Amino acid sequence: MSDKAQEAAKVAASAIRDEAKLGELTEALSGGSRRARQNAASALAIVAKEAPEMLVPQGSAFVDALNRPEAQTRWECLDILTALVDCDSRTCDKAVPGAEAALFDEESGPVRLAAMRFLCKLGATTENRSEKVWPLVDEAIQCWHGDLEFQDMLVAVVDFSAGKLALQVKEELRDRMKFDAENGKGALKRRAQQIVENVQAG
Repeated sequence: MSDKAQEAAKVAASAIRDEAKLGELTEALSGGSRRARQNAASALAIVAKEAPEMLVPQGSAFVDALNRPEAQTRWECLDILTALVDCDSRTCDKAVPGAEAALFDEESGPVRLAAMRFLCKLGATTENRSEKVWPLVDEAIQCWHGDLEFQDMLVAVVDFSAGKLALQVKEELRDRMKFDAENGKGALKRRAQQIVENVQAG
């Protein structure tokens, strides 16, 4: 574990124990220092993995932080929001525009991947949400096919395909992945086949 990661873990542990510290970290996300924003986002992402329910009251701060210029703050906050889907999906709905911008960020692969994971997790929760996020997920599948992060994106799409999807979304997802399921190779083929199987079984 790097020094930076160790420091983030230490800060996260103290924030879980101390509500005031948690508040300070959340405030730092909207502060003027890029480094402070990044450090706060890293620590809060660890809190989100360990105790997501603690971050529910601060949900709107993470939505707002998707507008920060630096990639790291945005991808960490998308990871936080992904963890919050199960606790507070309504606040997460407000993050869709920020996630859409992140999904097509040409500068940062980690930001695109975090956005795909968030949208797939949110979209899998209800049929209505699946209809809302599907055009974005579909466009990203086409846009980033063959990209460095694409295989990891497909893992998120596999989870999406097993969710509560509207019938039309299932059909369109099946059609989108059919070619790769039949003609792909290796992990791409396996994941595409899994997606097709999931939407047919649902």
